[in-house]
Amino acid sequence: QVQLVESGGGLVQAGGSLRLSCAASGRTFSGYAMGWFRQAPGKEREFVAAISQSGGITDYADSVKGRFTISRDNAKITVYLQMNSLKPEDTAVYSCGATSYGRTRYRVSHNYDYWGQGTQVTVSS
Repeated sequence: QVQLVESGGGLVQAGGSLRLSCAASGRTFSGYAMGWFRQAPGKEREFVAAISQSGGITDYADSVKGRFTISRDNAKITVYLQMNSLKPEDTAVYSCGATSYGRTRYRVSHNYDYWGQGTQVTVSS
């Protein structure tokens, strides 16, 4: 079992930065790849970024590539999402998930075994 708790969301102006954290419980955290997804009102959940178990492989949606950075600290059992140059279209509820699948399945939300409750990110123009 893995329990996930996100934090770090908030209100920021366009061009600003936020760092989201996803704290995990459970001894098996290092055995899971981790991903961030987001869901805006009236839209489907979409993939943002993912990172492999060791942290050696990362994947990003085109819409955030070059602006967002995903990282993980297995000693602290935490995964991070550094978000820079934020845009109003980044406004959404951001959730982290844990998956036992390989990199070819990172981008699909139903491949994730565990989810956090989400944290709201609002970017004002």
